[in-house]
Amino acid sequence: MTTIQATTPSVQSSSNGSKSSSGGSDIASQISRITAQITKLTQQIKDIAGGSGTAEEKQKQQELIQNQIAVLEAQLAQLQHRQAEEAQQKQQQNQAKAEGVNKPSDDHQIDIYV
Repeated sequence: MTTIQATTPSVQSSSNGSKSSSGGSDIASQISRITAQITKLTQQIKDIAGGSGTAEEKQKQQELIQNQIAVLEAQLAQLQHRQAEEAQQKQQQNQAKAEGVNKPSDDHQIDIYV
């Protein structure tokens, strides 16, 4: 009987409004790490099929690994969604800056009297 142990990392989501500039790369690294874990678990499923043990044991191990993959895929989807939201916020901020270039502010306005 082959025993396979795999751990799933917990993804912590920050709900505070302030995002640091390194937040995007942190999410990207989490995405790549989870993707690598999914690949590794998928390979383990393939290895189980060719390994020793009864069909029932193989089935149970494959189901456990598939459940772990499902959890990781849910975390991956959550991270990709958060990454898309941050990219959209960044784009909106850049667009707002571009729109405000020729608009006067309280500090930079000219009063013209005729």
